[in-house]
Amino acid sequence: MADAERRPWFPDFCRLPRIAAVLAICELVVLIIALAPTSAKHWNLQEFFAASAFALWLGLTQAVVYCKSRVLIEPLPRPLGIALAMLLPAVIAAFGAWAVQQIDLGLGTHYTLPETERWRFMGSVAALAMLISALSLRYFYVSEQWLARLNAQAKAEVDALQARIRPHFLFNSMNTIASLVRSDPVTAERAVEDLSELFRAALGAGHGESTLAEEVYLAQRYLAIEALRLGERLRVDWQVSADAPVELRMPRLVLQPLIENAVLHGIAPLADGGEISIRIAPQGRRLNIQIRNPAPAPRPGQPGNRHAQDSIAQRLAYHFGAGVRMDRRYDDGVYVCEIELPLP
Repeated sequence: MADAERRPWFPDFCRLPRIAAVLAICELVVLIIALAPTSAKHWNLQEFFAASAFALWLGLTQAVVYCKSRVLIEPLPRPLGIALAMLLPAVIAAFGAWAVQQIDLGLGTHYTLPETERWRFMGSVAALAMLISALSLRYFYVSEQWLARLNAQAKAEVDALQARIRPHFLFNSMNTIASLVRSDPVTAERAVEDLSELFRAALGAGHGESTLAEEVYLAQRYLAIEALRLGERLRVDWQVSADAPVELRMPRLVLQPLIENAVLHGIAPLADGGEISIRIAPQGRRLNIQIRNPAPAPRPGQPGNRHAQDSIAQRLAYHFGAGVRMDRRYDDGVYVCEIELPLP
Protein backbone atom coordinates (compact mmCIF):
# COMPACT_ATOMS: atom_id res chain seq x y z
CA MET A 1 0.00 0.00 0.00
CA ALA A 2 2.86 2.34 0.77
CA ASP A 3 4.34 1.69 -2.66
CA ALA A 4 1.02 2.59 -4.26
CA GLU A 5 0.98 5.87 -2.34
CA ARG A 6 4.47 6.74 -3.52
CA ARG A 7 3.68 5.95 -7.13
CA PRO A 8 3.26 9.16 -9.24
CA TRP A 9 -0.42 9.97 -9.53
CA PHE A 10 -0.66 13.63 -10.56
CA PRO A 11 -0.71 13.99 -14.37
CA ASP A 12 1.93 16.09 -16.11
CA PHE A 13 0.28 19.20 -17.56
CA CYS A 14 3.55 20.62 -18.92
CA ARG A 15 3.06 18.84 -22.26
CA LEU A 16 1.59 20.74 -25.19
CA PRO A 17 -0.79 17.89 -26.23
CA ARG A 18 -2.18 17.79 -22.70
CA ILE A 19 -2.69 21.58 -22.62
CA ALA A 20 -4.45 21.31 -25.97
CA ALA A 21 -6.69 18.59 -24.52
CA VAL A 22 -7.62 20.84 -21.58
CA LEU A 23 -8.53 23.65 -23.96
CA ALA A 24 -10.60 21.26 -26.05
CA ILE A 25 -12.50 20.12 -22.93
CA CYS A 26 -13.20 23.74 -21.98
CA GLU A 27 -14.52 24.57 -25.42
CA LEU A 28 -16.66 21.43 -25.41
CA VAL A 29 -18.25 22.52 -22.12
CA VAL A 30 -19.05 25.94 -23.60
CA LEU A 31 -20.60 24.28 -26.65
CA ILE A 32 -22.74 21.99 -24.46
CA ILE A 33 -23.97 24.94 -22.39
CA ALA A 34 -24.76 26.90 -25.55
CA LEU A 35 -26.76 24.04 -27.07
CA ALA A 36 -28.50 22.92 -23.87
CA PRO A 37 -32.30 23.51 -23.89
CA THR A 38 -33.24 26.30 -21.49
CA SER A 39 -36.00 28.80 -20.91
CA ALA A 40 -33.49 31.64 -21.04
CA LYS A 41 -32.44 33.39 -24.22
CA HIS A 42 -29.81 31.49 -26.18
CA TRP A 43 -26.44 33.09 -26.79
CA ASN A 44 -25.81 34.97 -29.98
CA LEU A 45 -22.54 34.51 -31.86
CA GLN A 46 -20.80 37.37 -30.04
CA GLU A 47 -21.79 36.01 -26.63
CA PHE A 48 -20.66 32.53 -27.62
CA PHE A 49 -17.22 33.85 -28.60
CA ALA A 50 -17.00 35.78 -25.35
CA ALA A 51 -17.86 32.67 -23.31
CA SER A 52 -15.34 30.63 -25.31
CA ALA A 53 -12.60 33.17 -24.72
CA PHE A 54 -13.36 33.19 -20.99
CA ALA A 55 -13.38 29.37 -20.78
CA LEU A 56 -10.18 29.00 -22.79
CA TRP A 57 -8.45 31.62 -20.64
CA LEU A 58 -9.49 29.77 -17.49
CA GLY A 59 -8.42 26.42 -18.94
CA LEU A 60 -5.01 27.72 -20.04
CA THR A 61 -4.46 29.37 -16.66
CA GLN A 62 -5.40 26.18 -14.83
CA ALA A 63 -3.13 24.04 -17.01
CA VAL A 64 -0.19 26.37 -16.33
CA VAL A 65 -0.94 26.34 -12.59
CA TYR A 66 -1.14 22.55 -12.57
CA CYS A 67 2.12 22.38 -14.52
CA LYS A 68 3.98 24.58 -12.05
CA SER A 69 2.38 23.17 -8.90
CA ARG A 70 2.93 19.50 -9.74
CA VAL A 71 6.19 19.41 -7.77
CA LEU A 72 4.28 20.68 -4.73
CA ILE A 73 1.15 18.52 -5.08
CA GLU A 74 2.80 15.21 -5.98
CA PRO A 75 4.73 14.68 -2.68
CA LEU A 76 1.66 15.41 -0.53
CA PRO A 77 -0.43 12.59 0.96
CA ARG A 78 -2.93 11.46 -1.65
CA PRO A 79 -6.11 12.85 0.04
CA LEU A 80 -4.48 16.22 0.74
CA GLY A 81 -3.07 16.41 -2.79
CA ILE A 82 -6.46 15.68 -4.33
CA ALA A 83 -8.13 18.30 -2.14
CA LEU A 84 -5.56 20.91 -3.17
CA ALA A 85 -5.89 19.93 -6.84
CA MET A 86 -9.66 20.48 -6.58
CA LEU A 87 -9.33 23.75 -4.66
CA LEU A 88 -6.96 25.40 -7.12
CA PRO A 89 -9.37 25.46 -10.11
CA ALA A 90 -12.21 26.66 -7.89
CA VAL A 91 -10.16 29.61 -6.61
CA ILE A 92 -8.84 30.47 -10.07
CA ALA A 93 -12.29 30.21 -11.66
CA ALA A 94 -13.93 32.26 -8.91
CA PHE A 95 -11.33 34.99 -9.23
CA GLY A 96 -11.62 34.93 -13.02
CA ALA A 97 -15.40 35.16 -12.82
CA TRP A 98 -15.14 38.09 -10.40
CA ALA A 99 -12.62 39.88 -12.65
CA VAL A 100 -14.76 39.36 -15.75
CA GLN A 101 -17.82 40.53 -13.86
CA GLN A 102 -16.07 43.73 -12.83
CA ILE A 103 -14.80 44.38 -16.35
CA ASP A 104 -18.25 43.69 -17.76
CA LEU A 105 -19.89 46.07 -15.30
CA GLY A 106 -17.28 48.74 -15.96
CA LEU A 107 -17.65 48.54 -19.74
CA GLY A 108 -21.41 48.08 -19.66
CA THR A 109 -21.35 45.24 -22.18
CA HIS A 110 -23.79 43.11 -20.12
CA TYR A 111 -22.31 39.76 -21.18
CA THR A 112 -22.52 38.33 -17.67
CA LEU A 113 -25.32 38.18 -15.10
CA PRO A 114 -26.59 41.35 -13.39
CA GLU A 115 -24.54 42.74 -10.52
CA THR A 116 -27.06 41.42 -7.99
CA GLU A 117 -26.27 37.85 -9.06
CA ARG A 118 -22.48 38.11 -9.26
CA TRP A 119 -21.95 35.79 -6.27
CA ARG A 120 -24.10 33.11 -7.83
CA PHE A 121 -22.19 33.58 -11.08
CA MET A 122 -18.84 33.17 -9.29
CA GLY A 123 -20.04 30.09 -7.39
CA SER A 124 -21.42 28.46 -10.52
CA VAL A 125 -18.21 29.02 -12.46
CA ALA A 126 -16.10 27.74 -9.54
CA ALA A 127 -18.25 24.61 -9.15
CA LEU A 128 -18.14 23.96 -12.89
CA ALA A 129 -14.36 24.38 -12.91
CA MET A 130 -14.01 21.89 -10.06
CA LEU A 131 -16.18 19.36 -11.87
CA ILE A 132 -14.26 19.73 -15.14
CA SER A 133 -10.92 19.52 -13.31
CA ALA A 134 -12.00 16.37 -11.47
CA LEU A 135 -13.05 14.68 -14.70
CA SER A 136 -9.88 15.83 -16.49
CA LEU A 137 -7.57 14.68 -13.71
CA ARG A 138 -9.27 11.30 -13.59
CA TYR A 139 -9.12 10.89 -17.36
CA PHE A 140 -5.45 11.85 -17.62
CA TYR A 141 -4.56 9.70 -14.61
CA VAL A 142 -6.27 6.63 -16.10
CA SER A 143 -4.64 7.37 -19.45
CA GLU A 144 -1.16 7.57 -17.93
CA GLN A 145 -1.71 4.40 -15.90
CA TRP A 146 -2.89 2.59 -19.04
CA LEU A 147 0.21 3.69 -20.95
CA ALA A 148 2.42 2.61 -18.05
CA ARG A 149 0.78 -0.82 -17.98
CA LEU A 150 1.12 -1.11 -21.74
CA ASN A 151 4.81 -0.25 -21.49
CA ALA A 152 5.28 -2.79 -18.69
CA GLN A 153 3.47 -5.43 -20.75
CA ALA A 154 5.66 -4.69 -23.77
CA LYS A 155 8.81 -5.07 -21.64
CA ALA A 156 7.44 -8.29 -20.18
CA GLU A 157 6.88 -9.60 -23.70
CA VAL A 158 10.50 -8.74 -24.52
CA ASP A 159 11.69 -10.63 -21.44
CA ALA A 160 9.61 -13.64 -22.44
CA LEU A 161 11.01 -13.44 -25.96
CA GLN A 162 14.57 -13.36 -24.62
CA ALA A 163 13.90 -16.42 -22.45
CA ARG A 164 12.49 -18.21 -25.48
CA ILE A 165 15.41 -17.37 -27.79
CA ARG A 166 18.25 -18.39 -25.51
CA PRO A 167 17.91 -22.13 -24.80
CA HIS A 168 17.37 -23.98 -28.09
CA PHE A 169 19.26 -21.54 -30.31
CA LEU A 170 22.21 -21.22 -27.91
CA PHE A 171 22.62 -24.97 -27.54
CA ASN A 172 22.38 -25.61 -31.28
CA SER A 173 24.83 -22.81 -32.03
CA MET A 174 27.38 -23.92 -29.46
CA ASN A 175 27.24 -27.50 -30.75
CA THR A 176 27.81 -26.23 -34.29
CA ILE A 177 30.72 -24.03 -33.20
CA ALA A 178 32.26 -26.89 -31.22
CA SER A 179 32.22 -29.09 -34.32
CA LEU A 180 34.06 -26.36 -36.30
CA VAL A 181 36.75 -25.47 -33.78
CA ARG A 182 39.26 -28.01 -35.10
CA SER A 183 38.20 -28.32 -38.73
CA ASP A 184 37.53 -24.63 -39.51
CA PRO A 185 38.67 -22.31 -36.68
CA VAL A 186 38.17 -19.15 -38.76
CA THR A 187 34.52 -19.95 -39.38
CA ALA A 188 34.09 -20.96 -35.74
CA GLU A 189 35.54 -17.62 -34.60
CA ARG A 190 33.23 -15.72 -36.92
CA ALA A 191 30.26 -17.72 -35.62
CA VAL A 192 31.18 -16.85 -32.03
CA GLU A 193 31.28 -13.16 -32.97
CA ASP A 194 27.90 -13.43 -34.68
CA LEU A 195 26.46 -15.18 -31.65
CA SER A 196 27.87 -12.50 -29.37
CA GLU A 197 26.30 -9.72 -31.46
CA LEU A 198 22.93 -11.46 -31.44
CA PHE A 199 22.80 -12.09 -27.71
CA ARG A 200 24.06 -8.62 -26.90
CA ALA A 201 21.00 -7.31 -28.74
CA ALA A 202 18.75 -9.84 -26.97
CA LEU A 203 19.99 -8.78 -23.54
CA GLY A 204 19.32 -5.13 -24.37
CA ALA A 205 16.00 -5.67 -26.15
CA GLY A 206 13.96 -4.02 -23.42
CA HIS A 207 16.19 -0.95 -23.22
CA GLY A 208 16.49 1.73 -25.88
CA GLU A 209 15.70 1.48 -29.55
CA SER A 210 17.18 -0.02 -32.67
CA THR A 211 17.16 1.00 -36.32
CA LEU A 212 16.10 -0.83 -39.45
CA ALA A 213 19.76 -1.19 -40.46
CA GLU A 214 20.64 -2.75 -37.09
CA GLU A 215 17.70 -5.15 -37.34
CA VAL A 216 18.83 -6.29 -40.79
CA TYR A 217 22.39 -6.73 -39.52
CA LEU A 218 21.28 -8.88 -36.56
CA ALA A 219 19.06 -10.99 -38.81
CA GLN A 220 22.00 -11.57 -41.15
CA ARG A 221 24.16 -12.63 -38.18
CA TYR A 222 21.48 -15.09 -37.10
CA LEU A 223 21.13 -16.55 -40.58
CA ALA A 224 24.91 -16.92 -40.85
CA ILE A 225 24.89 -19.08 -37.70
CA GLU A 226 21.94 -21.17 -38.90
CA ALA A 227 23.60 -21.65 -42.28
CA LEU A 228 26.45 -23.45 -40.52
CA ARG A 229 23.95 -25.92 -39.07
CA LEU A 230 21.59 -26.35 -42.04
CA GLY A 231 24.10 -25.94 -44.87
CA GLU A 232 22.60 -25.95 -48.36
CA ARG A 233 19.14 -26.63 -46.96
CA LEU A 234 18.93 -22.96 -46.00
CA ARG A 235 18.87 -20.42 -48.81
CA VAL A 236 18.19 -16.71 -48.27
CA ASP A 237 17.06 -14.06 -50.73
CA TRP A 238 17.46 -10.50 -49.37
CA GLN A 239 15.55 -7.77 -51.23
CA VAL A 240 16.23 -4.54 -49.36
CA SER A 241 15.22 -1.52 -51.45
CA ALA A 242 17.89 1.11 -52.03
CA ASP A 243 15.53 3.79 -50.70
CA ALA A 244 14.57 1.84 -47.57
CA PRO A 245 14.67 4.11 -44.48
CA VAL A 246 17.61 2.35 -42.80
CA GLU A 247 17.70 4.92 -39.96
CA LEU A 248 14.06 4.34 -39.00
CA ARG A 249 13.82 3.92 -35.21
CA MET A 250 12.04 0.80 -33.97
CA PRO A 251 12.05 -1.63 -31.02
CA ARG A 252 14.93 -4.05 -30.76
CA LEU A 253 14.64 -7.65 -31.97
CA VAL A 254 11.80 -7.25 -34.44
CA LEU A 255 13.15 -8.86 -37.60
CA GLN A 256 15.31 -11.67 -36.16
CA PRO A 257 12.54 -13.51 -34.25
CA LEU A 258 10.36 -13.53 -37.37
CA ILE A 259 13.18 -15.03 -39.41
CA GLU A 260 13.87 -17.49 -36.58
CA ASN A 261 10.27 -18.66 -36.86
CA ALA A 262 10.73 -19.09 -40.60
CA VAL A 263 13.82 -21.27 -40.01
CA LEU A 264 12.52 -23.35 -37.09
CA HIS A 265 8.96 -23.93 -38.29
CA GLY A 266 9.49 -23.69 -42.05
CA ILE A 267 12.93 -24.68 -43.32
CA ALA A 268 14.17 -27.05 -40.59
CA PRO A 269 11.26 -29.56 -40.75
CA LEU A 270 11.57 -29.91 -44.54
CA ALA A 271 13.96 -32.61 -45.78
CA ASP A 272 15.11 -30.47 -48.72
CA GLY A 273 14.98 -27.18 -46.81
CA GLY A 274 14.02 -24.14 -48.83
CA GLU A 275 14.52 -20.45 -49.46
CA ILE A 276 13.56 -17.60 -47.16
CA SER A 277 12.68 -14.45 -49.05
CA ILE A 278 12.99 -11.17 -47.11
CA ARG A 279 11.65 -8.06 -48.82
CA ILE A 280 11.95 -4.58 -47.27
CA ALA A 281 10.72 -1.62 -49.28
CA PRO A 282 8.83 1.65 -48.73
CA GLN A 283 5.39 1.96 -50.27
CA GLY A 284 4.29 5.58 -50.21
CA ARG A 285 4.31 6.71 -46.60
CA ARG A 286 4.55 3.15 -45.25
CA LEU A 287 7.33 0.61 -44.91
CA ASN A 288 6.55 -2.93 -46.06
CA ILE A 289 8.46 -5.87 -44.56
CA GLN A 290 7.61 -9.28 -45.97
CA ILE A 291 9.09 -12.66 -45.03
CA ARG A 292 8.16 -15.70 -47.15
CA ASN A 293 9.26 -19.28 -46.57
CA PRO A 294 8.12 -22.78 -47.48
CA ALA A 295 6.54 -24.59 -44.55
CA PRO A 296 4.73 -27.84 -43.83
CA ALA A 297 0.95 -27.56 -43.91
CA PRO A 298 -0.44 -26.69 -40.46
CA ARG A 299 -2.23 -29.56 -38.80
CA PRO A 300 -5.97 -29.14 -38.17
CA GLY A 301 -6.64 -27.48 -34.84
CA GLN A 302 -3.02 -26.41 -34.44
CA PRO A 303 -2.72 -22.58 -34.41
CA GLY A 304 1.05 -22.66 -34.70
CA ASN A 305 3.70 -20.87 -32.67
CA ARG A 306 2.64 -17.20 -32.75
CA HIS A 307 4.13 -16.05 -29.45
CA ALA A 308 7.01 -14.12 -31.00
CA GLN A 309 4.78 -12.63 -33.70
CA ASP A 310 2.17 -11.48 -31.19
CA SER A 311 4.89 -9.95 -29.01
CA ILE A 312 6.38 -8.09 -31.97
CA ALA A 313 2.96 -6.84 -33.08
CA GLN A 314 2.30 -5.43 -29.60
CA ARG A 315 5.68 -3.75 -29.34
CA LEU A 316 5.38 -2.22 -32.81
CA ALA A 317 1.88 -0.95 -32.01
CA TYR A 318 3.20 0.62 -28.81
CA HIS A 319 6.07 2.27 -30.71
CA PHE A 320 4.37 3.35 -33.94
CA GLY A 321 0.71 3.61 -32.88
CA ALA A 322 -2.44 2.32 -34.51
CA GLY A 323 -1.02 2.53 -38.05
CA VAL A 324 0.86 -0.78 -37.67
CA ARG A 325 -0.49 -3.78 -39.58
CA MET A 326 0.73 -7.40 -39.36
CA ASP A 327 -0.66 -10.07 -41.66
CA ARG A 328 0.14 -13.78 -41.35
CA ARG A 329 -1.09 -16.38 -43.84
CA TYR A 330 -0.33 -19.84 -45.22
CA ASP A 331 -0.92 -20.22 -48.94
CA ASP A 332 -0.12 -23.30 -51.03
CA GLY A 333 2.96 -24.46 -49.11
CA VAL A 334 4.29 -20.94 -48.39
CA TYR A 335 4.00 -19.09 -45.12
CA VAL A 336 3.97 -15.29 -45.36
CA CYS A 337 4.47 -12.79 -42.56
CA GLU A 338 3.97 -9.20 -43.64
CA ILE A 339 4.34 -5.99 -41.61
CA GLU A 340 3.43 -2.45 -42.60
CA LEU A 341 4.76 0.46 -40.56
CA PRO A 342 3.86 4.15 -40.90
CA LEU A 343 6.82 6.30 -41.92
CA PRO A 344 7.37 9.66 -40.20
